[in-house]
Amino acid sequence: MTLRLARICRHPIKAHGREDLGSVLLSAGACLPWDRHWAVAHEAAKLGGGGWVPCANFTRGAKVPGLMAITSALDEQSGAVTLRHPELGALTFRPDDPADFAAFLSWIAPLVPADRARPAQIVSAGRGMTDSDFPSVSILSLASLADLSARMEQPLSADRWRGNLWLDGAAPWAEWDWIGRTLHIGQAELRIEERITRCRATSANPETGRIDADTLGGLDAAFGHQDFGLYAVVTKGGTISLGDTVTLR
Repeated sequence: MTLRLARICRHPIKAHGREDLGSVLLSAGACLPWDRHWAVAHEAAKLGGGGWVPCANFTRGAKVPGLMAITSALDEQSGAVTLRHPELGALTFRPDDPADFAAFLSWIAPLVPADRARPAQIVSAGRGMTDSDFPSVSILSLASLADLSARMEQPLSADRWRGNLWLDGAAPWAEWDWIGRTLHIGQAELRIEERITRCRATSANPETGRIDADTLGGLDAAFGHQDFGLYAVVTKGGTISLGDTVTLR
């Protein structure tokens, strides 16, 4: 089995866009840089002391499927993010600048259903606002995605799963045996911690933002669970790049 790193993806604003990278410098104990750096808290959020809080406090694709069609581009120097949506066009703004928030609210408003809590503020913490309660990097398998697509008789885009690192070359679902083991990618090492249990966001088409696939039902029917992908922690920092060989120990 020869594994390689086929894709690197980050999501600067949780649930609001995705961005592909050619390489990235990982740091031990941290999320992928700028991944889920910001999150959009809704009006019913309970944010506590301002650190990490569960995903239920944020506007997200499970409740607002239209968000799944957003792509993003981050300018790390200025802190500006450009969001693009097939129906809304583009918006460039700075999530840390309160003066830009009104423009973001106006842009995003058509996607939020009337019966959902409205976006109220953009927040950040000392770590990425991942769905895990520890700083994680998500690892996913292209072979498993292809197998699930075949089982569901429907092509499923990798963008449905909002992953960070996509691997090519493994047998389908071989990753379930990787928990507790270490992946060596480029100069970095990542220890696999646990499976990712999925939500309804994956049922939305990332090109249109409309629900068109029962991904959770497909996983349940095939395997009796709704897990897809793995959470890992970076145990040794270093640069990783597309095409890097991945070894498992």
